Amino acid sequence: MTDAATGRRVPDPPPGITPWDLRSGRYRRLLRGVYVEASVSVTPLVLARAGLLAAGEGAVVSHQTAARLWGGIVPDDGLVHVTCVRRPRGAGLKAHRPKAGQRGTVMADVAVTTPASTFLDLSDELGLVDLVVLGDSLVRARRTTPSALVEAAATYAGKARRLAGRAASLVREGVDSPMESRVRMLMVLAGLPEPVVNHTVRWPDGRVRWRFDLSFPAVGIVIEYDGRQHAESDEQWDRDIDRREWMDGNGVRLVVVRSKDIYRTPARTLSRITAVMRSRGMRVPRLADEWRRHFPSLPGDASMPA
Repeated sequence: MTDAATGRRVPDPPPGITPWDLRSGRYRRLLRGVYVEASVSVTPLVLARAGLLAAGEGAVVSHQTAARLWGGIVPDDGLVHVTCVRRPRGAGLKAHRPKAGQRGTVMADVAVTTPASTFLDLSDELGLVDLVVLGDSLVRARRTTPSALVEAAATYAGKARRLAGRAASLVREGVDSPMESRVRMLMVLAGLPEPVVNHTVRWPDGRVRWRFDLSFPAVGIVIEYDGRQHAESDEQWDRDIDRREWMDGNGVRLVVVRSKDIYRTPARTLSRITAVMRSRGMRVPRLADEWRRHFPSLPGDASMPA
């Protein structure tokens, strides 16, 4: 048995721990032959260590597991991912074969693919939008930069090299959430002008007064994702009121986007955004159809933009 919380190998079963103990609820099975005490919080680091212990010598944490270890955001497939030559068995573990040019490093005593290699590896598994979400989140976590991802993608020889290059070119700094990335990608894939990310309004002394997720500052349009069901506190509510009154007083049009607007009614969302753009004198091109492949509309999303 091995303690994935500490990364230490112990005899199987260790002294004082019987097979019955492992089934008693005092321990939690992570992978084949790898257990932790039930009280241990199963973090990305614990899962990464468990994956290396199950995979054996020479393995490297990679793909979705590496992304989470670096603070990246990826869809959850419920698996621990490693890259290794041998093919370890066991439910919950997915082993990938090493690729030419794949780079690794060490984080918290864990062998793991670098942030850039992780991004490139996942270009073979994720779609364009999820890959941009990953890139934005890695940049947000200060693990890489947009230019570093572009540079890495330029030399990538994997089967999804074109996708990797395009996604890297769409990664931006200052993105605060994955839904922000999705709103921006909905607009970009529809052929709309790309909004400014994280535009700031400052006090006369230079201090930041307001930040806006996505905006067209020249024409006074702000597009923001709101995932809250209610204000977190009276102080936050007061600040939101002040912010909205500042926008109203300065002629700024606000478009609020919620989760359902992206996952259920993206066509209506594009209609709302383009209507505001036209009202401010912006030229709105005929929309491209690519957004439909990445943001399918559910029945009832009748406001299909032209």
